[in-house]
Amino acid sequence: MTNPVIGVLALQGGVAEHLAALERCGADARPVRRAEELAAVHGIVLPGGESTTMTRLLDTFELYEPLRERLAAGLPAYGSCAGMIMLSREVVDQDPELPAVRPLGALDVVVRRNAFGRQVDSFETDLDFAGIPDGPVHAVFIRAPWVEKVGAEVEVLAAVPEAPDGTEGSADVGRIVAVQQGPVLATAFHPELVGGDVRVHRYFVQIVRARQD
Repeated sequence: MTNPVIGVLALQGGVAEHLAALERCGADARPVRRAEELAAVHGIVLPGGESTTMTRLLDTFELYEPLRERLAAGLPAYGSCAGMIMLSREVVDQDPELPAVRPLGALDVVVRRNAFGRQVDSFETDLDFAGIPDGPVHAVFIRAPWVEKVGAEVEVLAAVPEAPDGTEGSADVGRIVAVQQGPVLATAFHPELVGGDVRVHRYFVQIVRARQD
C-alpha cells in the first residue's frame, strides 16, 4: 500500500508541527497553498491559527471554493482549534468588529469561538478519546473553541472531564472538544504541540487509508 498523501493547509498556524506528526505516522505530508496542490492530496489538515484570518487567506489564495468542493465530495479532513471552526457549519460568538468567519460546512456542528477564554486562559488536560487506545490524550488548549451542538451523524469523541483548575461546577465540564463525522475529524485542542504523542494524527491517517481502500 502506498503512503497516503496528506496536505496541511499552509496559510498560517502550526504547519511544520502537523507535517512532522503526519510523516511519523507514515503519510506523505505536503504543505498546501494552491488549488493544484489541494487536488493532489488524499486528505487535508486545517491547523490552528485565527479563523477570520484563515477565511481571508483562503480567499486570497483562491482556495476557499476548491476546498469547500473537495470536502463536499468526501475528502478526509482534520481540523485542530481554528481548523475545527473552519470545518463547522455554524460559528457563534463572532467578533462584530472583524470580518465574518465563513465556515466550510464539512461538519454538522455549531462551534463557539474562544469559548474557553483568551490567551491567558490557555490550559492543558488529559482526555479520554474514543477510538484512541493506550490511555488518555494530553490536550493543549489555546484560545480554544468548543462544540455547542452536534448533528445526528456526528460522533462525540472527547469532552472536558473536569474544570481546568479543578473547580467543581465549572461551565467547562463536559464541553465537547473532539468530534467526527464520516471522514472528517476535528479537535478543539492542538495535538501537534505534544511532540511525543502522535496518536491523534495516526487516527486521522487511518481514516485517510480507509477512504483509499
